[in-house]
Amino acid sequence: MSDSITITGNITEPERRETNAGVPVTTFRLARTERRYDREKGSWADGITSWFTVSVFRTLADHAFQSLHRGDRVIVHGRLRLREWDTGTKKGVSAEVDAESIGPDLLWGTTTFRRGSSGDSDSSRSTSSAEQEWAAPTGDDVWKAPMSATADASSRSDSGSEALLASSEGGVEVPF
Repeated sequence: MSDSITITGNITEPERRETNAGVPVTTFRLARTERRYDREKGSWADGITSWFTVSVFRTLADHAFQSLHRGDRVIVHGRLRLREWDTGTKKGVSAEVDAESIGPDLLWGTTTFRRGSSGDSDSSRSTSSAEQEWAAPTGDDVWKAPMSATADASSRSDSGSEALLASSEGGVEVPF
């Protein structure tokens, strides 16, 4: 059985390999340390550190290997698997995550996103997005629309509560 999980933490140096079938795999360990505020001491204290082995496959594996480095703080979302192990002298349980998405934890810094080229796509896909009619560019970049092209926030309805809006550099209001 596998459950969905989202975790943040610092990672070890990613390692890349390929399966016998040629599928790229990147693996790394992720350390997640709980922090709590100690009122008696008036300071933050580290709790227990949990370790997860994260595996990433296909295109995401290549992107992760090119982008991530030891010590990076990341957010990982994927499927959790708990595996029991026995060496004969010791027994235990390991937490493994098959990652579906990975990103930087922006609480600790900034980043610049760069799209992968079309050559980075998964080779198992039968048609590229460029061959699909719905994916053809329209020439209109909705993210660069002038502020006047967006509806006034006061005219929006949010079931009686105020809508949350953020303004991007280009002046577009983005609800979230």
